[in-house]
Amino acid sequence: MIKMNQISTETEKLNDAVNSLVAMDRIDYVSQYFKEKLVMSTSFGTQSAVLLHMVTQVNPDIPIIFIDTGYLFKETYEFAENLTNRLKLNIKTYQAKITPTEQETESGKLWEQGKEGLEKYNFIRKVEPMNRAIKELDATAWISGLRWAQSTTRENLKVIEKQNKIIKIHPIVDWSDFQIYKYLRQHDLPYHPLWDEGYVSVGDWHSTSKLVEGMTAEDTRFNGIKRECGLHEISKRVDFQI
Repeated sequence: MIKMNQISTETEKLNDAVNSLVAMDRIDYVSQYFKEKLVMSTSFGTQSAVLLHMVTQVNPDIPIIFIDTGYLFKETYEFAENLTNRLKLNIKTYQAKITPTEQETESGKLWEQGKEGLEKYNFIRKVEPMNRAIKELDATAWISGLRWAQSTTRENLKVIEKQNKIIKIHPIVDWSDFQIYKYLRQHDLPYHPLWDEGYVSVGDWHSTSKLVEGMTAEDTRFNGIKRECGLHEISKRVDFQI
């Protein structure tokens, strides 16, 4: 198993090894390499069924981290239950250490307080729980469904790269929206229920908008202030572990 002070060199070697492989072979390679140190995350977003299905075909017992912010759409919880039962997912649910009511009593509606408020909100409800999950599950590598086509903030991602203190793996990073659609149809998998209502990206109910004329997909999250919630960003914070 890799040592953390060798993570950058090891990541480069791993990326070279899997870059030319198809998605399923990438998943198989990292599953054999990292074994029990490998986890996956899911937000049960619009197209989450693709990677969940794909990974569990190769590694059915992989721990799948689900960060429940307490502010998700009811349709997201229904979608999560549906896919968990259908795919027999090994879900590990993590939440913030304080309830939504406690947070709002102490700090108000952070998502209405500009970029600084959003970053505080995201750290409390998403990043800290994810840090805790990574630590408790003793993971050194993390599979995620990020893709180049999703936003400008993701268009330079590699299949495998270092993010702070963990190795991130993006098996379908180079997939187009058409490939996603084709895979869903081929395996009779569903989009998120809100997809048909015009939501192309689904997060918390208070920070997610339908896609309407004149907007980009990035504009539908956090009122266009930012695209990433912090889980997939390199951070300089000393308390940011992932």
